[in-house]
Formats: sequence, structure tokens, C-alpha cells
Amino acid sequence: MARKISKSGIYFVLTLVILSGCGHGKGRLDVDVSKVSLADLKVHRYDIDLFKVNPDQLQQGLEGLKPAYRFFLDTDLGDPAKLSEMKAYLESPRNRIFQAAVDSQYRQIAGLEGDLTMALKHYLYYYPGFKVPRIYSYVSGGDYDYPVQFADSVLLIGLDNYLGKDFKPYVSDGLPAYRISRMTAMHLVPDCMKVLGRISYPTQFPGNTLLEQMTEAGKRLLFLDAMIPQTEDRLKIGYSKEQYDWIIKNEVHVWAAIIENRILFTTDGKLIRSFMADGPFTAEFSKDAPPRLGEWLGWQIVRKYLENQPDLTFQQVMNETDAQKILSNSHFKPEK
Repeated sequence: MARKISKSGIYFVLTLVILSGCGHGKGRLDVDVSKVSLADLKVHRYDIDLFKVNPDQLQQGLEGLKPAYRFFLDTDLGDPAKLSEMKAYLESPRNRIFQAAVDSQYRQIAGLEGDLTMALKHYLYYYPGFKVPRIYSYVSGGDYDYPVQFADSVLLIGLDNYLGKDFKPYVSDGLPAYRISRMTAMHLVPDCMKVLGRISYPTQFPGNTLLEQMTEAGKRLLFLDAMIPQTEDRLKIGYSKEQYDWIIKNEVHVWAAIIENRILFTTDGKLIRSFMADGPFTAEFSKDAPPRLGEWLGWQIVRKYLENQPDLTFQQVMNETDAQKILSNSHFKPEK
């Protein structure tokens, strides 16, 4: 029977000192995509073109944009209610501030377009039949929960969600610091690929145990290893440098606490949330400990499973649902 984890037990194991962190190799996923046929991607700047429209000649301006931005404007642009709504959006002081910041920080996006092209080449390497989406950027007006969206072979990027941790309106809008820290340009491409990951592998109920939820979350991050292999691990999982350094140094102790307290197969919802839920830190360990420690460990487990199963393809690993099989065949054991 699973026992609730003992805080004193955790603090005890964390007092131990380790000399070096664990290695986290992903060599099998460093593939050559030079022969993948994909023209350089272009981000279509709805955010720029829309805000150039004169609100006093709104219908005429929108009709002019409609051929290029039919995804947004395929509607009756003569409808007074819709014109009124669009006028309010364009004249909103808040939206104007966000748009000005987007225009300043993302005036040139050749680097972003290049990174997205490389990520999509990796996607096509594994899924050659995929229809490459048309990509639009826009100002979402504070849609913080969905900074990137995918619909009807279109990828939508709300650039106002990536204005940096020092963008003061985020604080005014009540966003917590741990979320703001991830609202940077460096997190944009990982977020795009996370969305495509959810399309490729629709969310499934991961099971009732901590191990099942860990491995399911870990596969989501393994997907990023395959799509953006050169991206830093801390950006894939959304850790600060300090949080990343902490888990590298203390991974062996976190794993030991889970094993020694026999919680790997717990179904205690509150206990599972303490390892899987987002937040500023994992209180059961330390204010320096990053959140989602179960997600991190699940990631390392599925990485080792991929490494130790050379006869399995990446797709087969992603489709494996037996968490116990993944753990057993991974031979995962953090090293001191």
C-alpha cells in the first residue's frame, strides 16, 4: 500500500550532498533533416497589418485585408455589430500598448521563422504526411491561456504573450511571476511544438497512479526532444536556470524520496498534484525546488526507455501506454 510521503524523510535525503548532476542524453533524436523538403516558413503578420487599418474607414480597410487573412476575416464585414466589435478592439488603449510592444520586439522575425522551419522539418522527418500549417501572428488581447493555437491547418501565435518577464502589464493583469517568467521569445517555439504534440498525441487519461501520470507527461517532453533537439532542456520544461540547476543536483534525492516513501504507485490525488501541478516551486521539498518534479522524472524515464530500446522507433515509444513496462525497461536510476 502506498504511504503518504514524509516531509521529514524528504528533508533528510535532501541534506545529502552529491558531487555531480546526471547526464540526460538524447542522441537518438539528433537526426539529420537536411534532406527534408520544406521551403522556408513565413509568419503572416496579421498583428501588424490589422493595426494599420484606419478605424474611420474600417470596412474598406478590412475588405482589403480579407484575401490575405481570410482565416480571421471570412465573415460579413458589413455587419454593424462586427464592425463595432473590431473598432473597439483596435481603439482599446490596452491593445494599443500591447501592439506597440509587439511591433517593437518583433519587428524583425527572420530568426523565429528560421527556428520554426527547422522544428517543422523535424516534425516532417517523423510524420512525412503532415500538412504544414500556415502561420499567423496576432495580438490576442490577453488570451493568456492559449498563447499558441492550432486549427484547420493554421498555427496562430499570440505574440503579445511573449513580451518578456519585465513587461509590466503582465503584472497589472494579475499573472503570477512563475508564469510571467516563461512569457519570453525563447519559449515561443517550444510552445508551438507543444501544441503540435497535443495534435499528434491527443491528451489521454494518463491513469490513476503517480507513475502513469509521470510517464505520460514525460512523453510530451520527449516529443520536444525530437522536434527541437538543440533547444535547452530548461526551456522545454519551463524552468529557470536556477530551477534547472537545482533538479540536476538533486534528481537522485527526489527519486530516492519517491522510492523510499513508496509513492510511485500512489493514487492519492493531493500527493500526485504536489509532484505534477504547476506553480512557483514544490513546497514539500524546498522553495528552490522547481514545480512538476514528477514531470521531470517522467521525462528522464522515457528518455532512458528510448535509449535502451534501440529496436523501437520514436513513434512506438510515444504510443506505449504501459507505464510499468516503460519504467522496467528504462533501467532508470539517477546517478550520484
